[in-house]
Amino acid sequence: MVLFLNLLVILLGLFLIGLVLIQRGKGGGLAGAFGGVGGSSPFGSKAGDAFTRITIYVAAFWILLIMVQVRWMNGPATSGDTMPGVSRPTNG
Repeated sequence: MVLFLNLLVILLGLFLIGLVLIQRGKGGGLAGAFGGVGGSSPFGSKAGDAFTRITIYVAAFWILLIMVQVRWMNGPATSGDTMPGVSRPTNG
């Protein structure tokens, strides 16, 4: 299960990077510095809104997966847990 979560997080992260890279630039930004055209999109004029919405949903799902993965790796929290290598003080 841990391997599946790791693979899913990595693949979703790469997909998210790709989504960000194909979006149309809103301003000059770095697109102009590298010779790119900031105002045009190869996917049409309405594609910017769709890509923005998809990016937000994918990013939210990616963050949720990271939170699940952290929770899964730490295990269930109990009140009696102590840090490894730290002993409890004795009363008396």
